Amino acid sequence: MSPATLSLVAVNAGLGDPSSTRLLVDRLIEATADEFAGRPAAELSVEVIDLRDLAVDIARSLTTGFAVGDLRAALDAVHGAHGLIVATPVFNASYSGLFKSFFDLVDVDRMQGTPVLIGATGGSPRHSMVLDHAVRPLFSYLRAVVLPTGVYAAAEDWAGTSGDTALLSDRIRRAARELATAVRATENIAGVQVSVRGSEGSEADASSGGPFGEVARRSALEAAGIANFAKLLGDNH
Repeated sequence: MSPATLSLVAVNAGLGDPSSTRLLVDRLIEATADEFAGRPAAELSVEVIDLRDLAVDIARSLTTGFAVGDLRAALDAVHGAHGLIVATPVFNASYSGLFKSFFDLVDVDRMQGTPVLIGATGGSPRHSMVLDHAVRPLFSYLRAVVLPTGVYAAAEDWAGTSGDTALLSDRIRRAARELATAVRATENIAGVQVSVRGSEGSEADASSGGPFGEVARRSALEAAGIANFAKLLGDNH
């Protein structure tokens, strides 16, 4: 049996360039990839989706009722991911409108059981609870498995020499470890086949087993995700 390819998709809702939200996404990806280092049994494919580049397509899709343009490939990537990293800037004490609009367009049934690492950035540490009062409920509604550790980074966390920077690194490593553990759970599911979309938009397809095979695969992923989530909760208490 050939090694399964595990797909990790990161959704960045940062609007600036450079962006502190994109910086947080990159740090989370790097830490998660480190968790897979030295594991030849599984290949990890990583794709980053910058929503600022899809803003027009997202608005058009909301008004037409179906995905248009490059947004279709982005949604396919999210639907096919074994694990997600999502991060949004905090606007008016919640996630950004662009972030919410993108996830308004996903297929709820295709999100179920997907492990999700949530992150947010803001100018003040007083907004850190946005992860638990806004972002976490959103992905719970989407039937995803939201990992216990969310990562919020305030402006002072990027200061470079303060203790807060060390704490941010600790949170990033802990969250990455939880995500890697959840994604690894899919390795043990017999017959897992996925479609992986690369950064250039080309698609490397593996057999899906038809619609019933897809349903079985999603059910198995959901069961594995829930079991792993329960294990993570146990490890943190």
